Amino acid sequence: MTSPSFQFTLKTTDGGARRGQLTTAHGIIETPVFMPVGTAATVKAMTVDDVWATGAMIILANTYHLMLRPGPERVERLGGVRRMMGWDGPLLTDSGGFQVMSLGSLRKIDADGVTFRSHLDGSSHRLTPERSTDIQRMLDATITMAFDECTPFPAEYDVAAESMRLSMDWAERCRKAFQSRPGYGQFGIVQGSVYPDLRAESVARLDAIGFEGYAVGGLAVGEGQDAMFSTLEATTPLMDADKPRYLMGVGKPDDIVGSVARGIDMFDCVLPTRSGRTGQAFTPRGTVNIKNARHADDPRPLDETCSCPACQKYSRAYLHHLFKAEEVLGLMLLTRHNITYYQRFTAEIRTAIEAGQFTDYAASFYAERAKGDIPPL
Repeated sequence: MTSPSFQFTLKTTDGGARRGQLTTAHGIIETPVFMPVGTAATVKAMTVDDVWATGAMIILANTYHLMLRPGPERVERLGGVRRMMGWDGPLLTDSGGFQVMSLGSLRKIDADGVTFRSHLDGSSHRLTPERSTDIQRMLDATITMAFDECTPFPAEYDVAAESMRLSMDWAERCRKAFQSRPGYGQFGIVQGSVYPDLRAESVARLDAIGFEGYAVGGLAVGEGQDAMFSTLEATTPLMDADKPRYLMGVGKPDDIVGSVARGIDMFDCVLPTRSGRTGQAFTPRGTVNIKNARHADDPRPLDETCSCPACQKYSRAYLHHLFKAEEVLGLMLLTRHNITYYQRFTAEIRTAIEAGQFTDYAASFYAERAKGDIPPL
């Protein structure tokens, strides 16, 4: 059977908010979409069936971590990440650029690529645009990301400019190395820190190269929400309206609402899974720390509007007990709850845009969160 083409359809808009559909070789993605992070070919504390049950349509895997363990050649022999982990839907892989940047003194950047030492055993490795692109092919990524240098924040203008231009040179090399296949795509990454003219230059460079989609990188790295939103306002109007737009590493629910309003279609973040493992749950009225003593005798569900097992079968008191007793089940239940919340939340956004009511939805969203968690009995 012939694979479908990789195609983004912009169905409707509501102000700056966009409602779209992305067709890939491995399934259809309705946007705006939140993508759970499966760093090492697993969404932590969740089975693949659990991830599907939340309504997730696409997940992420991490090039840096998988190249170190178990190794891309081994993953390729096992049929790629999707087959290895039993995930039947689309897969996006990051390029390793962010992880390499975070290594600090353990990495050395030059015009050709990056040499770094593994955080696992100190062994030396080399990543270039070509190698990163080929590793992602071996991982069988539905969406391959261009290899870039994620500019740290804060960065002086000249430093940000040099970093962005290096990433654009690498993007061109990534595109040449990418092996086009039906239903597969590659995204370029817009860089330039918080400087509008550098962002504009980056968008123009990537447009000239030509990708199936475009990401906004180098945000959610400490610049704060106001700077992130103003950077998006200067950037997204310049981006191709007929291609998907992905804001990398974001994030918090209020960041997502504000970014959708500014034209973003795709999001990912470790926050819901990491928070679930530490006892923090997301609800329409904000976050709840289930470890707090106020929940010890509370027979009510965590969120009575949620369909996940944690909310349908168990009380706050039981979830509190699981975390106090350091039982693994607590991590599993709260992680699934958080991913369920994010999928329901983004589905509500899609519905609101379709109805031309996104502004009203956003106002209601912020008003509900301002109320805070329900008081104890």
